[in-house]
Amino acid sequence: MYVVRPVEIADIAALEKLAAVSMPGVHTLPKTRDKIAQAIEASIASFGANVDIPSEESYLFVLESLADRRIVGTASIFAAAGTNGTYFSFRNDVIQQVSRDLNISHSVHALTLCSELTAYSQLSSFYVDDRVKGAPEAALLSRARLLFAAMAPQRFSDRFFVPLAGATGPNGESPFWDALGRKFFQMDFLDAERTIGGARNRTLIVELMPHYPVYVPLLPGDAQAVMGQIHPSGELAFGLLTEEGFEADEYIDIFDGGPILQAHKHALRTITSSMQRRVEPSRPSRAGEPAVAYAVAANAGPRFRAAVVSVPAIEGGTAIALPPDVLDALQVAEGDSVLCARI
Repeated sequence: MYVVRPVEIADIAALEKLAAVSMPGVHTLPKTRDKIAQAIEASIASFGANVDIPSEESYLFVLESLADRRIVGTASIFAAAGTNGTYFSFRNDVIQQVSRDLNISHSVHALTLCSELTAYSQLSSFYVDDRVKGAPEAALLSRARLLFAAMAPQRFSDRFFVPLAGATGPNGESPFWDALGRKFFQMDFLDAERTIGGARNRTLIVELMPHYPVYVPLLPGDAQAVMGQIHPSGELAFGLLTEEGFEADEYIDIFDGGPILQAHKHALRTITSSMQRRVEPSRPSRAGEPAVAYAVAANAGPRFRAAVVSVPAIEGGTAIALPPDVLDALQVAEGDSVLCARI
């Protein structure tokens, strides 16, 4: 059995191992022990804070196997992107051009540097071990962040976005970066990522990146081909997020051209279809009664827990019957309230 919970200081070594095998892009875990420790400390402080308006809080979750206490995945959510700054991205625009003299009218795809995602809540750092990639626990890890947001809406924006790592070559090179960003930063893609630490709110971005629309037809073919494309490591996350209700057509990352998915909370399945239910002890299932898989979450604070459970459908009632191992994993008892969403 697996449970999603807030990260703890004792998880540093486990996160170091995960960071060592995750891809070298910017949408995963920090790579050094010090940075991991800082992320954990910031998360612990955020879970413990009394929040009325989303600000610089960051919440880091881990997926833990209760059988061997092994951490097999991570996911995070930032309350407001671009805190103390501005979150930059490229917006896909269409510019209409008309010549009456030549009787020519056509549309041109352009990229415009923008800050529209600033103050949106940002999902990030999704990574799962191969042993759970095809299991419902992968969906649990992704959706647990939104269950937490549904339980504590005051901590987050009404809009969410998720940057996914873009297509890169075998040595980490980025055709999109080489065609555009490199011209202004004068450094390789991975060097640029290390320089800004994965941030998209640094002043140097607006100082160096082009302020005027970039006409896409002027970019090399290989750069155009990877715009909005996903690194293979992000395909699982992309599938889970689009199923959730996120859309990917409007923005791309300013460095690698990867897609940025975004949605209003009312378009997200986990938030709109989640159900509050009272916990009751499990009972023997009736013959022929089908089981339905639910993500079940409890406690909107430092004791937040989420797990997958298969039980008879709960849509028509007010309670959910949980077996003893799930009660223990969620740290709840009969009569407590939990939030449930179909997997």
